[in-house]
Amino acid sequence: MDKPISSLMDKHVTTVDFNDTIFKVEEIMNSRKLSFVVVIDSNGSCFGVISYPDILHFHVKNRNPKIERAWELCTHKVIEVSSDTSSRETAKLMIKNKIHHIVITENESIVGIVSSNDFVTEYLKQNP
Repeated sequence: MDKPISSLMDKHVTTVDFNDTIFKVEEIMNSRKLSFVVVIDSNGSCFGVISYPDILHFHVKNRNPKIERAWELCTHKVIEVSSDTSSRETAKLMIKNKIHHIVITENESIVGIVSSNDFVTEYLKQNP
C-alpha cells in the first residue's frame, strides 16, 4: 500500500538557525547523534540543510567552525514535499536527487522529516 509520507515522517525535527556557527551546529548534531539538521531562517522557514558529510567536507578544507555560519555551509536547494505526498513519490524524489533525507512542509512550515532509514524500517515492518 502506498501511504502518505506523513505516516512515515518524524515530527521531531532538529533545526539550527542560519546564523549559528558551524561549531554550534556540530555540538547539536553530536549531542543528539544526528546525521542531518534543517537550517531555518528568521521566519522559521526552511533555509537549507546540513548533513554529516557536509561537516566532514568542511573540515577537510580546514575551515574555522567558530567563525563560519550555517548559511555558508548548508545546501540551499532543499527538496521538500507536503505531508500528503505519497511515500512512493517521496522515495522516487529521494532516489532521483540522491538524498537520504527529505523535509516535509505544510504552508511553508516544517512539519516533519523522512530519512532513507525510515523507508527501510517500514519495509522491514511489512516484510518481517
